[in-house]
Amino acid sequence: MSIETDIKQPTFRNPYHRLIVNLMFTSNWVANAQMHLLKPYDLTLQQYNVLRILRGQYPNPVKVSDITERMLDKMSNASRLVDKLVLKKLVQRTECPSDRRAVDVVITSKGLDLLKKLDVVQADYEVELNNKLTDEEALQLSQLLDRLRR
Repeated sequence: MSIETDIKQPTFRNPYHRLIVNLMFTSNWVANAQMHLLKPYDLTLQQYNVLRILRGQYPNPVKVSDITERMLDKMSNASRLVDKLVLKKLVQRTECPSDRRAVDVVITSKGLDLLKKLDVVQADYEVELNNKLTDEEALQLSQLLDRLRR
């Protein structure tokens, strides 16, 4: 379906206006699909992002400030997200031995196990996308988006 059909807007000022609207609409579409996948696991997109960041550094701890820098959603409050993940026993936070003002965070085995389950769910979702775009098209689109942000 076209963006014009999806949002019931027959025209745009120019191709760049169409692109911006299409990017925002598609971003929300992907985010909604991801939220739907995460809902049965009682995770938000931002919490999932934190867990993936921590898994990438495991077994090394990560400071909350470093998590903030690596978040996909720069408006997220990493400290609050970590607190919620601690309550779910998916991460552990400790005082940083070298800087008592800093907090180290590490993913727990429960968090790693949850991500293993989500990896399967995510792979299934990616297969659905593969039915819509070829590998080459996905790479080209990703490269174009990188170029747009330059």
